[in-house]
Amino acid sequence: MQTQQNNSLQLASQYLSNIDSDWAQLVQQIGVCSLQKKSDCLPYEALVRAVAYQQLNTKVGDVIIGRFLTHFAGFPTPEQLIAGEFDVLRAFGLSGRKIETMRGIAQATLDGLVPNLEAATTMPDEMLIAQLVTLKGIGRWTVEMMLIFTLERLDVLPVDDLGVREGYKRLKGLETAPKPKELMMIGNSWQPYRSVASWYLWRVPKIP
Repeated sequence: MQTQQNNSLQLASQYLSNIDSDWAQLVQQIGVCSLQKKSDCLPYEALVRAVAYQQLNTKVGDVIIGRFLTHFAGFPTPEQLIAGEFDVLRAFGLSGRKIETMRGIAQATLDGLVPNLEAATTMPDEMLIAQLVTLKGIGRWTVEMMLIFTLERLDVLPVDDLGVREGYKRLKGLETAPKPKELMMIGNSWQPYRSVASWYLWRVPKIP
């Protein structure tokens, strides 16, 4: 399975390098895409982790998740998260809003709204997005990160992601980053490898 994924990433990198000279230079500079799962976690865990990192840099998010794992001796089950004391969760560095969102994810998992991994792998991207954004505090970007980093979907373009938009701005030497709708149109030429394109755009070198 991993060999098949690596072959797909090689094909994707070659495909993007053939778009134009800017993409060719970027792919040559960065190398073959090495997009990988962040972990072999369930959709429930992936969503909770994504909420923890919302509006935070990676280092701070890592600290919060580390406190989670230490307190619960591993990632908490939905039942444990729901039963967790509010003040204890706040002490991890979570806002009250994030705690509410995480508990909502846990309850939705128990209710079957958040699918298990087996079910999620069979659901189309847009179906998963439409189903999960009904949860309070869960937006499209959060689900897209799960699609890319948990389910390894290769054709997801998070147009609301500032890093992707700024990366395209630097790639093309633009004065302003494209708006989400504009980026969606631009990204049509990157299909069926828009996740890989996003991975490269996150890595466009910053010009001093």
